[in-house]
Amino acid sequence: MGQTLFYKILGEHLVEGSLVAGEQIGIRIDQTLTQDATGTTAFLLYESMGAGPVKTDLSVSYIDHNMAGFGPENHNDHLYLQTIAAKCGVYHSRAGNGICHQVHLERFGKPGATLLGSDSHTPTGGGIGMIAIGAGGLDVAAAMAGGPFYLTAPKVLGVRLTGRLNDWVAAKDVILKLLSILSTKGNVGWAVEYFGEAVATLSVPQRATITNMGAELGVTTSIFCSDEQTQDFLAAQQRAGDYQPLAADTDAEYDRIVEIDLSALEPMAACPSSPDNVKSVREIAGLKIGQVAVGSCTNSSYADLMMAAKVLKGRQIDNMVEFAVAPGSREVLNMLAENGALADMISAGARIMETGCGPCIGQGFSPANDLVSLRTFNRNFAGRSGTKGDKVYLVSPETAVASALAGKITDPRDLPELIDAQYPKVALPKSFVIDDSMIEKPLGEKEARQVEVHRGPTIVVPEAPKALPEDLKGQVLLKCGDKITTDHIMPAGVFLKLRSNVPEYAKVVFNCFNEEGKATFAERALELKGKGTAGIIAAGESYGQGSSREHAALCPMYLGVRAVIAKSIERIHKANLINFCIVPIEFAEPGDYDKLKAGDKLVIEGLVEAVKSSDELKIAKADGSFEFTGKLALSARDREILLCGGRLNLTRKQAE
Repeated sequence: MGQTLFYKILGEHLVEGSLVAGEQIGIRIDQTLTQDATGTTAFLLYESMGAGPVKTDLSVSYIDHNMAGFGPENHNDHLYLQTIAAKCGVYHSRAGNGICHQVHLERFGKPGATLLGSDSHTPTGGGIGMIAIGAGGLDVAAAMAGGPFYLTAPKVLGVRLTGRLNDWVAAKDVILKLLSILSTKGNVGWAVEYFGEAVATLSVPQRATITNMGAELGVTTSIFCSDEQTQDFLAAQQRAGDYQPLAADTDAEYDRIVEIDLSALEPMAACPSSPDNVKSVREIAGLKIGQVAVGSCTNSSYADLMMAAKVLKGRQIDNMVEFAVAPGSREVLNMLAENGALADMISAGARIMETGCGPCIGQGFSPANDLVSLRTFNRNFAGRSGTKGDKVYLVSPETAVASALAGKITDPRDLPELIDAQYPKVALPKSFVIDDSMIEKPLGEKEARQVEVHRGPTIVVPEAPKALPEDLKGQVLLKCGDKITTDHIMPAGVFLKLRSNVPEYAKVVFNCFNEEGKATFAERALELKGKGTAGIIAAGESYGQGSSREHAALCPMYLGVRAVIAKSIERIHKANLINFCIVPIEFAEPGDYDKLKAGDKLVIEGLVEAVKSSDELKIAKADGSFEFTGKLALSARDREILLCGGRLNLTRKQAE
C-alpha cells in the first residue's frame, strides 16, 4: 500500500512513537511562527525554560494582530517581541509587514518541512506542501527549544478534486463546500489531503485559502502536493531553491475519500454565526448589506485583491455600504500601489486598512447594530466582529465585490453589469516585488548576548499551575452548550491588548455569559478559589473550537478552574488544558450532561490515581444525589504533564 503525502513527511520527521493512526507520536519541528497576540506569552514561557537561542531551522515572530495602539500595551508587546527575538535568534516581522500566514507562505514556507505556529490558521502553509499545525504557545516554545511536538497520528481524509473552477467561483467556495459536508465538529483526529486531477489547476494562493480555512473543520491540518504550481510560486518569490516535488504515492490509501467536482461548484456563503452554516449565495441573494471587508489570512493575496480591483475599476460601491480592503502583506500592498490597482479601489470608494488581521479579530471596522456584514474572512462566530448580535457572512472576494456594488448579497454571475463582463483572471506574476526590509534577521551570537530585552510594565510573567489534588472538590461555575469557541472563553476585540497580563485578562473570561448586575464568571471563580474550592466547567460538543489562544486555558487556570467536563473537546484546546494542568474529561454517557447544572458541587475522589493509570473516573454530586462516569482520553505523555503540574513544570524538571 502506498503512502499519503502527509505520512511521508511525518515519517521523515518522526522522533518518537509509531506511525499508526491513533497512536501518540513526536515529530521534529523545522520552523515555528508566533504572532503578537499569542507570542508575548509564548516567549515569556520560553524564557522560563532557560533555553537560550532557538534550536529550529527557522523561527519567526510576527506583529500582525494588535497594532491599533490604543494605550501603551500594544507597543510594549512589540518592543518586547522585537528585542526577545533578537536575543533568541528569531526572525522578526515588524508591524505593517503583513499577516503571519501570508508572509510566511511568501517568504519562508518550504515544501516538505514541518511548521508549528501559535495560531490556529498555521495550516495555511499546507498550501505549499508543508505539514503546518496550529498549537498553543507553550507547545511552540518547547519546539523552539528543540523539543518534539507531540500529537496523535491522525487518520487521513482524502479530498479528490476534479473538474475546474468556473468564472466567478473561487477557492473559498471549495472549502465552504467541504465545511457544508463535514461541519466544524467531529473531525478531531483527522488530517485532510487534497489530490486529483484538478489540483494542478489551483495556484498556491488558492490552495492556501483552502488549507487556511481547513482550521474551521477542527482537523489537525490540511495539505496539498508540491508541483509545478508550487515551483512557479517559489520562483516568483525568488526562492526557487526551496522547491522540491512532493506527492502521495499513486496507490496511496486514504481512511475516507470525499469527492468535489470544481466545475459543479457555485458561489457559497457561511451564514451567521458558524463557518459550517453554508448556503449558496443565490439562496440568500437580495439581503441588504451595510458593510463589506476583503482581506484576512484567508483571502488577501495579490490575486484576490487584483481581481477585486479589476472589478471595481470605473465603478462605485453602493453609497450605503462601507467597503474595506486589508492587503495580506506589504509585498502585495506595494505591488497594488505600483500598478495602480490601489488607486482603482480607492476611487471606487474603498477604505484601505493596515496589512494585518484587524477586523477579523474585532480590531476595528465592527458593523453597526442589526447590520449585515459580508467578509472574506475565516470565522463568523457570534460577536467576533466586535458587535454583539452581529450578522456576519463569509464569502469569496468575487461575491464580496459584486455585493458591495449592488448593496445587497449578490451572486457575481447575476450582477447585471458583470453578466457580460469578462471574468478578470489574474495570473501569478513572473516575479513578486520583494522587499524584506521590515523583516529583521537573527543577530550573530555575540551581538545577541548584548541585547537588552525591553519589558514594559503591562507585561506580566504568567504564574505556573499548582499540582493536582488527590481528590478534587469543586463547583460547576458554568454550564454551556455545543460549539463553545475560544472566542467565547477569551474575547478578542478591545480586550486583546490585555493578553500579556493574565491577571487583567482573566477578568473577562466568559465575558459573553456575564449578566449585568450579577457577579462575573471571574469574580465567582476567584471567590471559590479563595475558599479552596476548584472551579469546574460543564460543556457540550466541540468545546474549545476555533483559535489556538492558550489564554482560554491559562486564564481559567489562574482563576482556579481545575477540570472541564464536556461531551467532546477540540484538539488544540485540549492540549492547552493539559499544558496548564486543567483535567479534560468527557462524559461517558452524553445524557449525563443534562443532569448537571451551574452551581452543582462535585467530588472526584482519586483524581490523581485516575490520571496516573485509568481511562475513566467517577464524579459525584456532593449531596450524593447523582454519580456518573467521566472518560480520560489521555496519552502517557498527557498523564505525565498533568501529574507534574503542567507542561512548564515538566520541562523544568527534565532540564534538572
